[in-house]
Amino acid sequence: MVKRLKPVIVLALCLFVAILVIPAALVLPFYDGKVAKLAEQLHKQEQIQRSQAAEGPSVDVAVYRSKEQRVEKIPLEQYVIGVVAAEMPAEFELEALKAQALTARTYIVKQLLANQPFRLPEGANVTDTVTHQVYYSDDELRKLWGSDYDWKMKKITKAVLDTRGQILTYNNEPIEALFFSTSNGYTENSEAYWQNAFPYLKSVASPWDKQSPKFYQRKTMTVAEFERRLGVELSADGSVGVILSRTPGHRVGEVKVGGKTLTGREVRERLGLPSTDFTWVRKGDEIIITTKGYGHGVGMSQYGANFMAKEGKTYADIVKHYYRGVRISSATAFLNKLTVKK
Repeated sequence: MVKRLKPVIVLALCLFVAILVIPAALVLPFYDGKVAKLAEQLHKQEQIQRSQAAEGPSVDVAVYRSKEQRVEKIPLEQYVIGVVAAEMPAEFELEALKAQALTARTYIVKQLLANQPFRLPEGANVTDTVTHQVYYSDDELRKLWGSDYDWKMKKITKAVLDTRGQILTYNNEPIEALFFSTSNGYTENSEAYWQNAFPYLKSVASPWDKQSPKFYQRKTMTVAEFERRLGVELSADGSVGVILSRTPGHRVGEVKVGGKTLTGREVRERLGLPSTDFTWVRKGDEIIITTKGYGHGVGMSQYGANFMAKEGKTYADIVKHYYRGVRISSATAFLNKLTVKK
Protein backbone atom coordinates (compact mmCIF):
# COMPACT_ATOMS: atom_id res chain seq x y z
CA MET A 1 0.00 0.00 0.00
CA VAL A 2 2.87 2.39 0.90
CA LYS A 3 4.66 1.63 -2.37
CA ARG A 4 1.53 2.50 -4.36
CA LEU A 5 1.26 5.88 -2.67
CA LYS A 6 4.81 7.02 -3.46
CA PRO A 7 4.16 8.05 -7.10
CA VAL A 8 1.07 9.95 -5.99
CA ILE A 9 3.06 11.83 -3.33
CA VAL A 10 5.84 12.62 -5.78
CA LEU A 11 3.32 13.93 -8.32
CA ALA A 12 1.64 16.09 -5.68
CA LEU A 13 4.97 17.55 -4.63
CA CYS A 14 5.86 18.36 -8.24
CA LEU A 15 2.53 20.16 -8.75
CA PHE A 16 3.02 22.11 -5.52
CA VAL A 17 6.52 23.27 -6.54
CA ALA A 18 5.25 24.20 -10.00
CA ILE A 19 2.49 26.35 -8.50
CA LEU A 20 5.05 28.25 -6.42
CA VAL A 21 7.90 28.56 -8.87
CA ILE A 22 6.26 29.17 -12.26
CA PRO A 23 4.38 32.38 -11.32
CA ALA A 24 7.50 33.77 -9.67
CA ALA A 25 9.55 32.93 -12.75
CA LEU A 26 7.02 34.67 -14.98
CA VAL A 27 6.86 37.80 -12.79
CA LEU A 28 10.58 38.17 -12.03
CA PRO A 29 11.67 39.58 -15.43
CA PHE A 30 9.12 42.38 -15.06
CA TYR A 31 10.24 43.41 -11.57
CA ASP A 32 12.37 46.34 -12.65
CA GLY A 33 13.15 49.74 -11.13
CA LYS A 34 9.69 51.12 -11.85
CA VAL A 35 8.00 48.41 -9.82
CA ALA A 36 10.49 48.91 -7.00
CA LYS A 37 9.79 52.65 -7.00
CA LEU A 38 6.05 52.01 -6.92
CA ALA A 39 6.47 49.65 -3.98
CA GLU A 40 8.53 52.28 -2.18
CA GLN A 41 5.87 54.95 -2.76
CA LEU A 42 3.12 52.63 -1.55
CA HIS A 43 5.14 51.85 1.56
CA LYS A 44 5.66 55.55 2.25
CA GLN A 45 1.96 56.27 1.82
CA GLU A 46 1.17 53.39 4.17
CA GLN A 47 3.51 54.88 6.77
CA ILE A 48 1.86 58.28 6.45
CA GLN A 49 -1.61 56.77 6.67
CA ARG A 50 -0.60 54.91 9.82
CA SER A 51 0.77 58.13 11.30
CA GLN A 52 -2.43 59.97 10.50
CA ALA A 53 -4.44 57.20 12.14
CA ALA A 54 -2.19 57.43 15.19
CA GLU A 55 -2.42 61.21 15.44
CA GLY A 56 -6.21 61.22 15.30
CA PRO A 57 -8.44 63.02 12.81
CA SER A 58 -7.35 63.54 9.23
CA VAL A 59 -6.38 67.15 8.52
CA ASP A 60 -5.11 68.70 5.30
CA VAL A 61 -2.97 71.82 4.98
CA ALA A 62 -3.84 74.19 2.14
CA VAL A 63 -0.43 75.34 0.90
CA TYR A 64 -0.03 78.13 -1.62
CA ARG A 65 2.60 76.85 -4.04
CA SER A 66 4.28 80.12 -4.93
CA LYS A 67 5.96 79.02 -8.16
CA GLU A 68 2.84 77.43 -9.64
CA GLN A 69 0.57 80.10 -8.08
CA ARG A 70 -1.97 77.55 -6.93
CA VAL A 71 -3.30 76.13 -3.66
CA GLU A 72 -2.54 72.48 -2.92
CA LYS A 73 -4.08 70.45 -0.11
CA ILE A 74 -1.51 68.24 1.60
CA PRO A 75 -2.07 65.72 4.45
CA LEU A 76 -0.65 67.10 7.68
CA GLU A 77 2.16 64.59 8.23
CA GLN A 78 3.16 64.72 4.56
CA TYR A 79 3.36 68.50 4.90
CA VAL A 80 5.59 68.16 7.98
CA ILE A 81 7.93 65.86 6.03
CA GLY A 82 8.22 68.47 3.27
CA VAL A 83 8.93 71.23 5.79
CA VAL A 84 11.59 69.33 7.73
CA ALA A 85 13.25 68.36 4.44
CA ALA A 86 13.32 72.02 3.37
CA GLU A 87 14.25 73.62 6.69
CA MET A 88 16.96 71.32 8.10
CA PRO A 89 19.79 69.39 6.40
CA ALA A 90 19.10 65.65 6.27
CA GLU A 91 22.73 65.16 7.30
CA PHE A 92 21.83 66.40 10.78
CA GLU A 93 21.39 63.94 13.63
CA LEU A 94 18.06 62.08 13.81
CA GLU A 95 17.16 63.59 17.20
CA ALA A 96 17.69 67.09 15.81
CA LEU A 97 15.42 66.25 12.88
CA LYS A 98 12.80 65.03 15.34
CA ALA A 99 13.02 68.34 17.19
CA GLN A 100 12.55 70.14 13.87
CA ALA A 101 9.52 67.95 13.12
CA LEU A 102 7.98 69.04 16.43
CA THR A 103 8.49 72.72 15.63
CA ALA A 104 7.06 72.30 12.12
CA ARG A 105 3.96 70.44 13.31
CA THR A 106 3.40 72.85 16.20
CA TYR A 107 3.68 75.85 13.89
CA ILE A 108 1.14 74.58 11.39
CA VAL A 109 -1.35 73.40 14.03
CA LYS A 110 -1.24 76.85 15.64
CA GLN A 111 -1.60 78.48 12.22
CA LEU A 112 -4.63 76.33 11.37
CA LEU A 113 -6.28 77.06 14.71
CA ALA A 114 -5.73 80.82 14.33
CA ASN A 115 -7.36 80.75 10.88
CA GLN A 116 -6.07 84.20 9.96
CA PRO A 117 -5.37 84.06 6.21
CA PHE A 118 -3.98 87.60 6.23
CA ARG A 119 -2.39 88.42 2.86
CA LEU A 120 -2.88 84.85 1.70
CA PRO A 121 -4.52 83.72 -1.53
CA GLU A 122 -8.11 82.56 -1.07
CA GLY A 123 -8.33 79.06 0.40
CA ALA A 124 -4.70 78.92 1.59
CA ASN A 125 -3.51 78.32 5.16
CA VAL A 126 0.17 79.02 4.51
CA THR A 127 2.65 79.68 1.72
CA ASP A 128 5.62 77.44 0.93
CA THR A 129 8.12 80.25 1.62
CA VAL A 130 9.99 81.70 4.60
CA THR A 131 6.95 83.90 5.24
CA HIS A 132 5.58 80.80 6.96
CA GLN A 133 7.59 77.57 6.58
CA VAL A 134 9.49 76.48 3.52
CA TYR A 135 7.90 73.36 2.00
CA TYR A 136 9.18 71.08 -0.79
CA SER A 137 7.10 68.43 -2.50
CA ASP A 138 8.34 64.90 -3.13
CA ASP A 139 9.07 65.72 -6.79
CA GLU A 140 11.04 68.82 -5.80
CA LEU A 141 13.08 66.81 -3.29
CA ARG A 142 13.88 64.14 -5.89
CA LYS A 143 15.31 66.83 -8.17
CA LEU A 144 17.12 68.57 -5.33
CA TRP A 145 18.68 65.48 -3.75
CA GLY A 146 19.27 63.33 -6.83
CA SER A 147 21.02 60.09 -5.93
CA ASP A 148 20.81 60.93 -2.21
CA TYR A 149 17.01 61.00 -2.27
CA ASP A 150 16.41 57.50 -0.86
CA TRP A 151 18.49 57.73 2.32
CA LYS A 152 17.55 61.34 3.01
CA MET A 153 13.83 60.76 2.61
CA LYS A 154 13.98 57.60 4.71
CA LYS A 155 15.73 59.46 7.53
CA ILE A 156 13.43 62.49 7.51
CA THR A 157 10.30 60.35 7.23
CA LYS A 158 11.45 58.39 10.28
CA ALA A 159 11.99 61.60 12.25
CA VAL A 160 8.49 62.78 11.40
CA LEU A 161 6.75 59.48 12.03
CA ASP A 162 8.61 58.92 15.31
CA THR A 163 7.09 62.19 16.58
CA ARG A 164 3.72 61.87 14.84
CA GLY A 165 0.82 63.51 16.56
CA GLN A 166 3.07 65.47 18.93
CA ILE A 167 3.25 69.24 19.35
CA LEU A 168 4.77 71.68 21.83
CA THR A 169 2.42 73.39 24.29
CA TYR A 170 2.61 75.96 27.07
CA ASN A 171 -0.39 76.28 29.40
CA ASN A 172 -2.18 73.74 27.20
CA GLU A 173 -1.86 75.86 24.05
CA PRO A 174 0.44 75.37 21.02
CA ILE A 175 3.48 77.61 21.24
CA GLU A 176 5.05 80.01 18.74
CA ALA A 177 7.64 77.44 17.64
CA LEU A 178 10.27 79.80 16.25
CA PHE A 179 13.67 78.56 15.13
CA PHE A 180 16.78 79.83 13.35
CA SER A 181 20.12 78.57 12.08
CA THR A 182 22.90 79.55 14.51
CA SER A 183 23.10 81.58 17.72
CA ASN A 184 25.90 83.81 18.96
CA GLY A 185 26.19 81.56 22.00
CA TYR A 186 22.79 82.60 23.37
CA THR A 187 19.24 82.61 22.10
CA GLU A 188 17.21 85.82 22.31
CA ASN A 189 14.16 86.99 24.22
CA SER A 190 11.25 87.27 21.78
CA GLU A 191 10.45 90.84 22.87
CA ALA A 192 14.03 91.91 22.16
CA TYR A 193 13.48 91.25 18.45
CA TRP A 194 9.68 91.43 18.06
CA GLN A 195 7.12 93.25 20.17
CA ASN A 196 5.47 90.24 21.81
CA ALA A 197 6.92 88.62 24.93
CA PHE A 198 6.42 84.88 25.46
CA PRO A 199 7.49 83.14 28.69
CA TYR A 200 8.90 80.16 26.79
CA LEU A 201 10.92 82.30 24.35
CA LYS A 202 13.59 83.57 26.73
CA SER A 203 17.34 83.73 26.30
CA VAL A 204 19.22 80.51 27.07
CA ALA A 205 22.87 79.59 26.59
CA SER A 206 23.70 77.73 23.40
CA PRO A 207 27.48 77.19 23.51
CA TRP A 208 27.38 74.41 20.90
CA ASP A 209 26.81 76.94 18.11
CA LYS A 210 30.46 77.97 18.10
CA GLN A 211 31.06 74.80 16.09
CA SER A 212 28.62 75.93 13.38
CA PRO A 213 30.11 76.92 10.00
CA LYS A 214 27.79 79.96 10.17
CA PHE A 215 28.98 81.22 13.54
CA TYR A 216 31.27 83.95 12.18
CA GLN A 217 30.47 85.96 9.05
CA ARG A 218 32.18 88.98 7.52
CA LYS A 219 30.75 91.60 5.18
CA THR A 220 32.54 94.51 3.52
CA MET A 221 30.90 97.55 1.93
CA THR A 222 31.91 101.03 0.91
CA VAL A 223 31.40 103.93 3.27
CA ALA A 224 29.04 105.48 0.71
CA GLU A 225 26.85 102.35 0.59
CA PHE A 226 26.90 102.05 4.38
CA GLU A 227 25.73 105.66 4.76
CA ARG A 228 23.07 105.28 2.08
CA ARG A 229 21.57 102.13 3.57
CA LEU A 230 21.44 103.52 7.11
CA GLY A 231 20.53 107.06 6.09
CA VAL A 232 23.45 108.60 7.99
CA GLU A 233 26.64 110.56 7.43
CA LEU A 234 29.76 109.35 9.20
CA SER A 235 32.05 111.83 10.90
CA ALA A 236 35.42 112.69 9.41
CA ASP A 237 37.35 111.34 12.41
CA GLY A 238 37.05 107.75 11.15
CA SER A 239 34.65 106.52 13.82
CA VAL A 240 31.62 104.45 12.83
CA GLY A 241 29.25 104.20 15.77
CA VAL A 242 28.80 103.47 19.46
CA ILE A 243 26.77 100.58 20.88
CA LEU A 244 24.33 102.02 23.40
CA SER A 245 22.79 98.80 24.75
CA ARG A 246 22.83 95.02 24.53
CA THR A 247 19.89 92.62 24.58
CA PRO A 248 19.46 89.64 26.98
CA GLY A 249 20.85 87.50 24.16
CA HIS A 250 24.07 89.57 24.02
CA ARG A 251 23.15 91.19 20.71
CA VAL A 252 23.07 94.86 19.79
CA GLY A 253 20.02 96.54 21.32
CA GLU A 254 20.64 100.08 20.12
CA VAL A 255 23.55 101.77 18.38
CA LYS A 256 24.31 105.42 17.69
CA VAL A 257 25.83 105.97 14.27
CA GLY A 258 26.25 109.25 12.43
CA GLY A 259 24.28 111.01 15.15
CA LYS A 260 21.31 108.67 14.61
CA THR A 261 20.03 106.00 17.03
CA LEU A 262 19.00 102.69 15.44
CA THR A 263 18.00 99.31 16.83
CA GLY A 264 20.15 96.28 16.16
CA ARG A 265 17.32 94.80 14.11
CA GLU A 266 17.09 97.95 11.95
CA VAL A 267 20.81 97.81 11.26
CA ARG A 268 20.67 94.11 10.46
CA GLU A 269 17.79 94.48 8.01
CA ARG A 270 19.10 97.61 6.29
CA LEU A 271 22.62 96.23 5.85
CA GLY A 272 21.53 92.66 5.12
CA LEU A 273 23.48 91.16 8.02
CA PRO A 274 23.10 87.55 9.20
CA SER A 275 22.74 88.58 12.86
CA THR A 276 22.15 91.48 15.23
CA ASP A 277 25.39 90.64 17.06
CA PHE A 278 27.78 92.75 15.01
CA THR A 279 30.94 94.84 15.27
CA TRP A 280 32.41 97.08 12.61
CA VAL A 281 35.57 98.92 11.76
CA ARG A 282 36.36 101.54 9.12
CA LYS A 283 39.40 101.04 6.89
CA GLY A 284 39.81 103.82 4.38
CA ASP A 285 36.73 103.95 2.20
CA GLU A 286 35.37 100.62 3.44
CA ILE A 287 33.42 99.35 6.43
CA ILE A 288 34.23 95.81 7.56
CA ILE A 289 31.41 94.22 9.56
CA THR A 290 31.83 91.01 11.57
CA THR A 291 28.79 89.14 12.86
CA LYS A 292 28.26 86.23 15.24
CA GLY A 293 25.37 83.85 14.66
CA TYR A 294 22.91 83.45 11.80
CA GLY A 295 19.24 84.37 12.09
CA HIS A 296 16.98 86.27 14.46
CA GLY A 297 18.08 84.18 17.45
CA VAL A 298 14.62 83.50 18.91
CA GLY A 299 13.62 79.92 19.78
CA MET A 300 15.51 76.80 18.74
CA SER A 301 18.97 76.98 17.22
CA GLN A 302 19.17 74.34 14.49
CA TYR A 303 22.94 73.89 14.72
CA GLY A 304 22.70 73.93 18.50
CA ALA A 305 20.08 71.18 18.28
CA ASN A 306 22.35 69.14 16.03
CA PHE A 307 25.35 69.40 18.33
CA MET A 308 23.19 68.60 21.35
CA ALA A 309 22.05 65.45 19.52
CA LYS A 310 25.67 64.54 18.81
CA GLU A 311 26.25 64.65 22.57
CA GLY A 312 23.47 62.10 23.06
CA LYS A 313 20.60 64.45 23.88
CA THR A 314 17.09 63.40 22.77
CA TYR A 315 14.63 65.54 20.86
CA ALA A 316 12.74 66.06 24.12
CA ASP A 317 15.95 67.35 25.76
CA ILE A 318 16.52 69.70 22.84
CA VAL A 319 13.09 71.32 22.68
CA LYS A 320 12.83 71.68 26.44
CA HIS A 321 16.18 73.46 26.49
CA TYR A 322 15.29 76.01 23.83
CA TYR A 323 11.60 76.46 24.73
CA ARG A 324 11.45 77.01 28.48
CA GLY A 325 8.66 75.34 30.44
CA VAL A 326 6.98 73.65 27.46
CA ARG A 327 5.40 70.20 27.27
CA ILE A 328 5.29 67.67 24.46
CA SER A 329 1.56 67.07 24.03
CA SER A 330 -0.81 65.18 21.78
CA ALA A 331 -2.20 67.18 18.86
CA THR A 332 -5.44 65.17 18.77
CA ALA A 333 -7.59 67.55 20.83
CA PHE A 334 -6.49 70.52 18.73
CA LEU A 335 -7.03 68.68 15.45
CA ASN A 336 -10.50 67.69 16.64
CA LYS A 337 -11.29 71.41 16.91
CA LEU A 338 -10.29 71.83 13.27
CA THR A 339 -12.52 69.01 12.07
CA VAL A 340 -15.44 70.47 14.07
CA LYS A 341 -14.94 73.80 12.27
CA LYS A 342 -15.30 72.03 8.94
